[in-house]
Amino acid sequence: MNDAIVAELKRSAETISHIDPAQIRAAADLIIESFRNGGQIIFMGNGGSSADAQHIAAEFSGRYMMERPALPSICLSNIAPVTAIGNDYCYDLVFKRQIEANCRKGDVVVGMSTSGNSKNVILALEAAKERGAKTISFTGDGGVMKDMVDCPVVIPSKETPRIQEAYLCANHIICGIVEREMFGQ
Repeated sequence: MNDAIVAELKRSAETISHIDPAQIRAAADLIIESFRNGGQIIFMGNGGSSADAQHIAAEFSGRYMMERPALPSICLSNIAPVTAIGNDYCYDLVFKRQIEANCRKGDVVVGMSTSGNSKNVILALEAAKERGAKTISFTGDGGVMKDMVDCPVVIPSKETPRIQEAYLCANHIICGIVEREMFGQ
């Protein structure tokens, strides 16, 4: 049993260690620029990616590692708008409609999708670009999202748990960069 645990830990560590640091840095720079210019960060995803999006949005609006002012960050996963839009329109539009309501020029919109093909996230990213927002994706190494955004963070894996572990790690690194560069040590 311990061998299986060790093997899984090694697969996770290997995936994380192969993320391109330049992509993490580029994503942090877009977020810092948006915050400094009065923008907000909008996160979204489905399933586990939704939970990760909520987690990272909370790191910015609450705090990550240091006491500092709250940073404007939201996640589009609240159940009432998702179910209302899904019921009144269709599930493909649950994030796009919220982008239409909340996104403005200078914001950063972050889409998380392990496959990189989540239609509702893709439609929302397109709507964000139309509004003048910058876009970031967190995906595995497949799918179309990585090729349509301003800043892709590609996790070199097709294995959903490894992708989610790695983009959570990458997002925590981004949170740390943002805090240090905006608020000091």
